[in-house]
Parts: sequence; C-alpha cells; structure tokens
Amino acid sequence: MVDYTLADYVVDADRAVAGIHGRGRLPIVAGGTGMYLRGLLKGILPAPARAPELRIRLNGMIARFGPVRMHRWLGSLDPASAARLPPADVQRVVRGIEIALTGERPWSSALVREGTWDSGEERYPTLKIGLHMERTALVRRIEARVDSFFEAGLIDEVRSLLASGVPEDANAFKAIGYREVLAMLGNRLPPDQVRDEVKKNTRRYSKRQRTWFRKEPGMHWLDMGRGVEEVASDVIRLVRDHGGLLPSG
Repeated sequence: MVDYTLADYVVDADRAVAGIHGRGRLPIVAGGTGMYLRGLLKGILPAPARAPELRIRLNGMIARFGPVRMHRWLGSLDPASAARLPPADVQRVVRGIEIALTGERPWSSALVREGTWDSGEERYPTLKIGLHMERTALVRRIEARVDSFFEAGLIDEVRSLLASGVPEDANAFKAIGYREVLAMLGNRLPPDQVRDEVKKNTRRYSKRQRTWFRKEPGMHWLDMGRGVEEVASDVIRLVRDHGGLLPSG
C-alpha cells in the first residue's frame, strides 16, 4: 500500500484545476487542512528521500519514550518545524526528525528559503473564504458529527479495514476517529472512553485549524450564525466581485 502524500495531492490538484478551467468552470477547493492548501498555492519542494531503517528505529523510540520527548528532540534539531507541529502529530514529528538527521539543513529553513510556505507568490489567483461559527455552537456540531460516525458503524469499519489487510501503520489510521478506534481495538484505550477521546481530539484540531487560517493572508470570514442562505449569497457576491477568478470567455 502506498501512502498518499502532500506531493501527490499537489500533482492531482493541479491536474484537477487544469481540467476544470479547461471546461470553463471555476475550481473550488474545500476542506480544513491548511498545509495542503499552502502546498497547492505556494508549491512544494521535493522532500529528502525516506530512510526506512531509520524510520523503524524512530517509531520504536516513539513507542518507548513517548511523543512529548520525541517532540523535544525535534525541537533541538529543527525548532521551526517543532513549533508548527504538536507532539501528538507523531507521523510528522518522526518525519521531521528523519529529515533533520539525514538532510544537510533543517527542512523548515529549506521551505522558507526556496519558495514555499512563508515566501513567494501564490501559483493561482484565489478567493479565500473562511466560515466562522460561535464556539458553543461549533462544539455541539462537532459532538453530533462524531456521534453520527459511531452510529454509522465506525468501529465495524475499522475492523473491516484491518481484516482486509490494511496495516495498522497506514496513514489513513492516523486520522482522528480511526486512530482512537484502532487504539481501543488494540486495548490501548478503554472502550467507554473512545467516543469522548475522538470528540476531544476533534475540538483540539478545530482550534488548530482556526489558528492556522487566522494567519492565512487574504481570508474573508463569514459568520455561519447568519444562516446558510445569507452566507451563500455573500459567497456568490464575493466571487462576482473578485476579478481574475473566472475563465475568460
């Protein structure tokens, strides 16, 4: 099984954007992963090749010493990468350490110096729209959404994926919801706590999303408390008023 990377996403997204423009339509990129948006708009650098043997040792160290201690190690090797990654993001913390140990300079400095993330013009003309919701209402929506996942059979889905041969270390299992259920099935998380753990981690992720996008230049924030129809009207108005988005002709 091949992991789907940020580089894969940028290639596929570029192809999709070209195809949509070719049909005279306006591409709409939706979602909440700021790093993928940044990669699409600013481009990415080819990352250093993976070091499988080192990766195995680092994963073993995560299991032995825990993510907080490994995150502190990343901080000593590449402070900028450690600052943008929470300790719980084990996959990227391990990758950051791997790159720091095998590369000629910290990956974060390469990103800044060679044209992504914090410098360089965006590759596409864009209109960025963020949807804001009052915190209490947002928490209710998050908790209801998590409940719906479990009621729709999330636990059985994870069992089925494991039975079909998907390995426990697959990237898909690192997503919120999947990773907590996987921990429960592996007796690393009590069954009566798994749903609350997913809700807690989703709330934390939502907070990180807001923090990230508050720093994103050019964002237009719309209040969802005004109602879906009014927000939709604002989106249409913004698109019409924002020149350079629609294909000519």
